Amino acid sequence: MTKQAWRRTWFQVHKWIGLILAIVIVPLSLSGAALVWDEALDRVVNPARFAVSGETLLAPDAYVAAARAVLKPGDRVAQLTLPVEGGPVVVAAAPAGKAAARPGPPQRTMVYLDPPTARVLDVAASGGGVLRFLHVLHGSLQIPGVGRSIVGWIGVFMMVSSFTGLWLWWPMVGKWLRGLRWRRHRHTDTNLHYLMGFWIALPLFVLSLTGAWISFPAFFGALSGGAPARGAGPDRAAMARAKPLANPAQPLGVVIDKAEVASRGTLRSVAWPTDLTADWTVTFAGKQGPGETVKVADDTGTALAAPARPQAGVARLMRRIHDGTGMGALWQTIIFLGGVLPAALAVTGVIMWWRARGWKAKLAARRAA
Repeated sequence: MTKQAWRRTWFQVHKWIGLILAIVIVPLSLSGAALVWDEALDRVVNPARFAVSGETLLAPDAYVAAARAVLKPGDRVAQLTLPVEGGPVVVAAAPAGKAAARPGPPQRTMVYLDPPTARVLDVAASGGGVLRFLHVLHGSLQIPGVGRSIVGWIGVFMMVSSFTGLWLWWPMVGKWLRGLRWRRHRHTDTNLHYLMGFWIALPLFVLSLTGAWISFPAFFGALSGGAPARGAGPDRAAMARAKPLANPAQPLGVVIDKAEVASRGTLRSVAWPTDLTADWTVTFAGKQGPGETVKVADDTGTALAAPARPQAGVARLMRRIHDGTGMGALWQTIIFLGGVLPAALAVTGVIMWWRARGWKAKLAARRAA
């Protein structure tokens, strides 16, 4: 094929990907941009949760006792999470009764506590609120079941769109620097489409790749050589929905003391044993890196540092790249633009297509006359 033929082919591919996905690219991109600074957004939307009086921590038992005082009868504490940077202590509890069979993460009652006083700041359901809505929208387009796969395929097509867009941006004549000119076309929206597409092409490719990786972890994990065989290992969905034990054998303070002997770092969270696994899960945040997890057997009190899975490190890296966690302000700003600009590209692309339909219709009419 000639260069001109390749250009026509990639133009058609790029055009129809943009037109077909335009209606979902806008909410997907803008929700991703908003979630780059999800904690800051949470502080704006829910200021009461962050009205802490200091950073001094009490004994973990004090927070659990304060949370139980406001929980409903029969609710079971599932996890205790300590703050990282001036936030509240959070206690998550599984509601009383049998969990409803519904897709997505299990429902939890979240109790937000003041670190120095254990005063209750807020009580809310984990499945509600603006932030949760944006997370579900970005992860599955609010479509139960198949939504996550749909988002993954959108990521695959966006990778193709990034490649074809860069190909079409490249000037047909002259040096590539000619492509950076503002006035490549008489219409402002077309010039915006060219320039925004060039500057966001590579970051958008990376974000699309990592988004597809998150949606299809088994496929991409197999490519990286670390995915477990299908059917091997615990069912993560079933583990997440397991009921926490109402009366564990080991006291919380004893569990933390034993876990601290087996690991180094700052205590980050404690997950209660459940009816599927009789182990406490204690997570420590390291000064550098992701930290370490310690399992404490509820029956014997034996503490053992959980070995890190090789694939988990790759999957965690993909997620960090995608959402910008711990990646610095520069990359977070790039990700934010990687969410805003694709929405603008979708809008300008539709405008360009609609205008082209108009002049093609006029041309056809003149030829017919």
